[in-house]
Amino acid sequence: MTRLYNDPASFTEDMVAGFVAAHPQYVRQVPGGVVRAHRPRRGKVAVVTGGGSGHYPAFCGVVGPGFADGAVIGNIFTSPSAEDVYSVGRAVDRGAGVVFSFGNYAGDNMNFGLAVERLQQEGIPAHNVVVTDDIASAPAGQTSSRRGVAGDFVVFKIASAAAEEGYSLDEVVRVAEHANARTRSLGVAFAGCTLPGQDKPLFEVPAGHMGLGLGIHGEPGVSETRMPTAAELASTLVERLLAEAPDGIERPKVTAILNGLGATKYEELFVVWKTVAELLDREGVEVVAPEVGELVTSLDMAGCSLTLTWLDEELERLWLAPVDTPAYRKGSVQIADTDESEEDVLLPGSASESSVEIVSAEGRRTARCAARVLRSVAEVLRESEAELGELDAVAGDGDHGRGMTRGSSAALAAAEAEAERGSPASVLAAAGGAWAAKAGGTSGALWGAALRSFGQQLPSDRAPAAADITAAAEAARAAVQRLGGAQPGDKTLVDALVPFVEQLQRAVDNGTGVADAWRQAADAAEKAARATADLRPRTGRARPLAERSLGTPDPGAVSLALVLNRIGDVLAAEDEK
Repeated sequence: MTRLYNDPASFTEDMVAGFVAAHPQYVRQVPGGVVRAHRPRRGKVAVVTGGGSGHYPAFCGVVGPGFADGAVIGNIFTSPSAEDVYSVGRAVDRGAGVVFSFGNYAGDNMNFGLAVERLQQEGIPAHNVVVTDDIASAPAGQTSSRRGVAGDFVVFKIASAAAEEGYSLDEVVRVAEHANARTRSLGVAFAGCTLPGQDKPLFEVPAGHMGLGLGIHGEPGVSETRMPTAAELASTLVERLLAEAPDGIERPKVTAILNGLGATKYEELFVVWKTVAELLDREGVEVVAPEVGELVTSLDMAGCSLTLTWLDEELERLWLAPVDTPAYRKGSVQIADTDESEEDVLLPGSASESSVEIVSAEGRRTARCAARVLRSVAEVLRESEAELGELDAVAGDGDHGRGMTRGSSAALAAAEAEAERGSPASVLAAAGGAWAAKAGGTSGALWGAALRSFGQQLPSDRAPAAADITAAAEAARAAVQRLGGAQPGDKTLVDALVPFVEQLQRAVDNGTGVADAWRQAADAAEKAARATADLRPRTGRARPLAERSLGTPDPGAVSLALVLNRIGDVLAAEDEK
């Protein structure tokens, strides 16, 4: 149970503030995360780690000399927004570019990818290295679909050491990808973790059993088996990882991490490590500088994981390189600070100034209506937060309801601030940017893109016609599918969005008024959302637990249907004025 918090909605912000206050000699806070308190020399490649919070000491705990230059910190188990990634990337750049590294999750790929594109457009070289070490999440022939779990730590450390030695950006990327290709992990859970403010864990393991192949975002294991002894667990982990050893290695030499997930005591880990070390020695595998302890946690989850990275001379040297951070130290670090440790860094604002736009009275009326719609949307999502979280916890991390509440609340505040002076497009652009920034994750990025694209089709000099509304809906659909890459049948919000857009167009083509056409289309979306219960997820975090999700509708499709129906209520009320 996660017991100590103030407001669960601000848990991450409070945690970061406390972390920075505890370690001012190592870190300082910037929008979106933390960076080194003392900036490295100019010309050094910057390495940034990141992802959702809840994994301490990953990711912010390893910012410091010899390790990361910065960390992007999302909400619990939620990808940081593209704006946050961009902000930290701008803050750490020393003229040689930025390498971001993170686990292979849809929201992280999307948001880090968008940030890299933005940095590159501004002339800052940037590249993503995605970690794919979890052997339980996809077969050996599909390594690009595997999740990143505790193997993140090895890849982050090796990339950071290479940058500290003076490697170029391309060389840092090369060695990080090489480390990832030689890293394998497997984890087990004895009990699920509990999000702050919740009264039950995201999943439960039957008494006397353990979950094999868990994720680090509160996802349950892909299978369950009886609870083993420490020696039996060690044997399972070692056997399965050695079975996936990289090809062509004659004299196997590895580093290893036996990682606690938050509620497994160090003494227990040492009991497991005793047998792990014996088994590796028996197999002729030399172990270099292993780590036993908590390095990549999952709040208060009871469980552990074993990571093996097969070393060559270069990887071994970089793994052993000295490091000095709040949570991880090795050797003696002698890295000269610059004389510009507190220099101001040009950081992005929440929005750029735009050119003055002429907005008619009808356009302002539409802008104010958009703000009223978003108020109703925020209300229905706040009312449905617990329900959406429970749906998401079946095969995901349980954060969908909270993320939608945070995103819609931020969108409402931004829209209302813009509504009295802006156009429909500027109101929805502000709302979309705020939604993406505060919600983070896949859904935050998708909803942000959908709102911006919808708004771009609305006129500012007249009231929107039915054709404008259908064009806006189609633009939102196209943006969501272009950014997320999902297709109908993948068990995502696209399964509700596509039928909505198609039915809206049919109804308008048949001469139905906008409010009635919207209600018909929202009904189609709701029916399609319910039907996702029969689908197996083909993308996202739920994919490794596809069987578990059968019988449960997709939370993203359900939340979209809720929103579309509530918008229909508002449009009907507007028609009656």
